[in-house]
Amino acid sequence: MSAPASTDAPRLSPAQIAWRAAQDIADGAYVNLGIGLPEMVARFQPPGRQAVFHTENGILGFGEAPPAGSEDWDLINAGKKAVTIKPGTTFFHHADSFAMVRGGHLDVAILGAYEVAETGDLANWSTGPKGVPAVGGAMDLVHGAKRVAVITDHVTKDGRPKLVKRCSLPLTGVGCVTRIYTSHAVVDVENGRFVLREKLASLSVDELQAMTGAELVVPDGVADLQAEDI
Repeated sequence: MSAPASTDAPRLSPAQIAWRAAQDIADGAYVNLGIGLPEMVARFQPPGRQAVFHTENGILGFGEAPPAGSEDWDLINAGKKAVTIKPGTTFFHHADSFAMVRGGHLDVAILGAYEVAETGDLANWSTGPKGVPAVGGAMDLVHGAKRVAVITDHVTKDGRPKLVKRCSLPLTGVGCVTRIYTSHAVVDVENGRFVLREKLASLSVDELQAMTGAELVVPDGVADLQAEDI
């Protein structure tokens, strides 16, 4: 494993990571957003595009979060965050929601991660005193959605890589992740390798490699990773 990286290097904020991921969602796509950082993606849909957001607890096509103080706590997503309804919003049984997931009806699932392996394996839950108590719906999402993306910091709070050769934590899914949006780069998973697509202009490839726990394939024409000043 790589030595801990500096956590003081230039990086995108969580909102900027979510903004970058939102730019790749097609108009009309059916999208499930994982709990936590992925939920922020809904705030940054590009002008002229409108995704249809799905939540495991049984809502499709819900709107943005309501203003503070005006929440209806009967209207929540899977992360227990308040949502709003809009024309066309639908409600359904929990079992029907998972039938949508397992039936391959979601275009995209965007999830958080503790670790992503170069093979596309995902670990986004763990056991232990501070662990998530169960894998939850993510296990269904990673194999039911047509495309699975991850948004995450590139390293842990103590500077350890989150993009690794092999996951050390319990797996959510095997070979399921195709793109990773991090605080420092956009990385695709192709043929069991990490392929660099975008990186912060202020960061050299060598510096990024030092923050990554597996080899980065660096093709010609790596773009600068850019995000709005949020």
